[in-house]
Amino acid sequence: MTTDRQRPSAGTPSPADDFVAGPVRYVLAAGDDDGGDGGSDPAAAQGKSTGRALDAVLPVLPLRNSVLYPGALMPLAVGRPKTLRLLNAVGTGGTIAVVSQRDKDVDDPEPDELYWVGTSAKILRVHHEDENTLHVVVQGLERIRCTEFVQTEPYIIARVEAAAVEDEDSVEIQALVRSIKELASEIIELIPELPSGAVDLVNNIDSPSRLAYMVMTHLAVPVEEKQEVLQEDDVRMALRRALGVLNEQLEVLRVSQRINSEVKGEMNKNQREFFLRQQLKAIRKELGEDDDEEDFVELLRERLMQAGLPDDAQKVANKELNRLRSIQPSSPEYTVARTYLEWLADLPWQKSTEDHHDITHARDILEREHHGLKKVKKRILEFLAVSSLKRDGRSPILCLVGPPGVGKTSLGRSVAEALGRKYQRLSLGGVRDEAEIRGHRRTYIGAMPGKFIQSMKRAESRNPVVILDEIDKVGRDWRGDPTSALLEVLDPEQNHTFMDHYLDVPFDLSRVMFIATANQLDGIPRPLLDRMEVIDVPGYTLPEKMAIARKHLIPKQLHEHGLDAGQLDFTDAGIEKIIVNYTREAGVRNLERKLAACCRIVAVGVVERRWERRTIDEDAVAEMLGPEVYVPEAAERTEIAGIATGMAWTEVGGDILFIEATKMPGSGKLRLTGSLGEVMKESAELAVSYLRSKMANFGIDPSVWKENDLHVHVPAGAIPKDGPSAGVTMFTALSSLLTDTRIKGDVAMTGEITLRGMVLPVGGIKEKVLAAHRSGIRQIILPAGNKKDLPDIPDDVREDLTIHFVSRMDEVLRHALDAPPEGPASKPVPSPEVGIA
Repeated sequence: MTTDRQRPSAGTPSPADDFVAGPVRYVLAAGDDDGGDGGSDPAAAQGKSTGRALDAVLPVLPLRNSVLYPGALMPLAVGRPKTLRLLNAVGTGGTIAVVSQRDKDVDDPEPDELYWVGTSAKILRVHHEDENTLHVVVQGLERIRCTEFVQTEPYIIARVEAAAVEDEDSVEIQALVRSIKELASEIIELIPELPSGAVDLVNNIDSPSRLAYMVMTHLAVPVEEKQEVLQEDDVRMALRRALGVLNEQLEVLRVSQRINSEVKGEMNKNQREFFLRQQLKAIRKELGEDDDEEDFVELLRERLMQAGLPDDAQKVANKELNRLRSIQPSSPEYTVARTYLEWLADLPWQKSTEDHHDITHARDILEREHHGLKKVKKRILEFLAVSSLKRDGRSPILCLVGPPGVGKTSLGRSVAEALGRKYQRLSLGGVRDEAEIRGHRRTYIGAMPGKFIQSMKRAESRNPVVILDEIDKVGRDWRGDPTSALLEVLDPEQNHTFMDHYLDVPFDLSRVMFIATANQLDGIPRPLLDRMEVIDVPGYTLPEKMAIARKHLIPKQLHEHGLDAGQLDFTDAGIEKIIVNYTREAGVRNLERKLAACCRIVAVGVVERRWERRTIDEDAVAEMLGPEVYVPEAAERTEIAGIATGMAWTEVGGDILFIEATKMPGSGKLRLTGSLGEVMKESAELAVSYLRSKMANFGIDPSVWKENDLHVHVPAGAIPKDGPSAGVTMFTALSSLLTDTRIKGDVAMTGEITLRGMVLPVGGIKEKVLAAHRSGIRQIILPAGNKKDLPDIPDDVREDLTIHFVSRMDEVLRHALDAPPEGPASKPVPSPEVGIA
């Protein structure tokens, strides 16, 4: 039996307290016990009569924390003075009235503070613990009602009357009794502490009222609910109240049992895991692999302190470290928190390398590792000079733009060596997810920082040289726009507080030297391009390629193929033949592949002992590499009228293209083929319109336009072509065709045309001129507006070319055709020329 508040044990009651001191039991024969007869005998007035206690005057024992029902046995610990005086006066065998207090906290209740419906009881035993404490056992006899309180001192006496509840035998009563017995049996099964005979006790009770009292006696419910059942005069209502309390208790027991089962299962699982982990720890200790988590957390705390985190980051780290201590190592959250703290501890918050400010040393390294690239080398040396004067740690953000294979990416390693910094390379080609730049948020499984934070961890320095390779090939579509995330990284005003989504604390990237590489600027968004200093990296000329082959490529290939300089030697003529006839590129990647092919063939001969030393000259190149892939074809292709050589810019640096024109009987239609874009088609139409407007000047027969169709074709039809720079070439090809005059074989041209006969400047001059020079062209026709691009062309190329600058279309024909057409247009017009005529 539980009580409404905690009390001392039965052996140590409070001296001013009365309460239930043990379990309450219910006996079926309680209603047959004898009581007093209620006569005028003083003994009867004190409750010592041996007859029935009906309409008698009985001493009243206030019960603080329970309700005594008829038929119940209840042990009491008595300590209040009035109650002690009552029991000393009545003694064992006497009859008293037991009623409950309305407020259990009142120590000396008045009659108005008691319930007036209670139970007459017989005192079965009185045991003196000490002078202030009695242990009493009472048995409830029958239900009574107090009609008048006679006295309150030295103890309470009241006049009582019998108030037994009349039992009925109706269908509703039977149904209520059956329901109560079924619920009581179910509750008894859920409480293992109850004796096994409790179910039989319930089923053997025939009196409905006694059944309700017995059930309420054994339920741990508040005094108010027990008193409501006792106060009911109608047995039907008493049963209904008891049934409601039983339903509530049954639901509570079911929920409690389910919770206990779950807790027990979880405890068993945790105990099993604990036992296994203790075994694992013992095994690791025996193997010398003891990995105590407490030691690890403490070690992690020391690493975080030594890392020198900024204040904001240190606060976050401390908070996460405290959280880590409270998480079980078996929990998935533990791994997440531990990984995050390890990232914070591993980053170079304060570590940096000292820059080498020796400009001479840096120049030597750059010249040793790379041939040419004067602009890039000049900019690196300028940075070293400025940083030696003002050491604020800020680094430039460069963007090297040029064709493939010219050494943009490898330049970064040389720059890092020249500066004495760590080197990291990030490949951005094909990156489409912003999280690759900013990292993933830690709410995702498998989250990790972005590429920049990862590279900082690998570099173990906060001022490395980071190459952003192929920045023009970063993806931008519905899946994301990483270029927008790069805006913060490459902005010197923002990257000192770069916020990675995984770290969620600022990290300083302002000391990093970023060098981006790209093949073209068209793929880079304007806001991102504005944050970088663009440096053009031109393609290599023939002398530069030969120097690179001698200094870098041949020694590298000899080493990779296990050969030495005594076994293989390349002549200058052999190298030149490989460059001119087997490669056509701005860089040197294909050249390196051809050199590697020669080395492999020589290696086979050395192993087979066919030779000990081999010299690679022109004949050996033809023998090893087969027929020539590229031959100078400009002169041969322009042997007939209507074929002109143009210059085009491509992603790989530049190339020459041939524009062919022919005529056939027809009605004056113009047909264009060769995968031409709209702008290129319009250039052909402009050329035709201008020729028709000036046909008298060029000596063109007017009947040509009525009796013939014109067809303009640009070979390599599978390759899309577009742009206005082919306008001059189309005009020259059509002029050659209609005047039946051959175009010089060593002339190439570029420029945009207008209906007024003007030649407008175009872009990509450097790449176009270098490509023409590689193809054997010796005369170049350029728009006069492109004179500004002349310094970009290497000196040795300019010296080997004759460059004609023109401002009108008529001037082009004077330099391009073998015999300029007769007429006003054939008169010489002064035109600036550069080079050797």
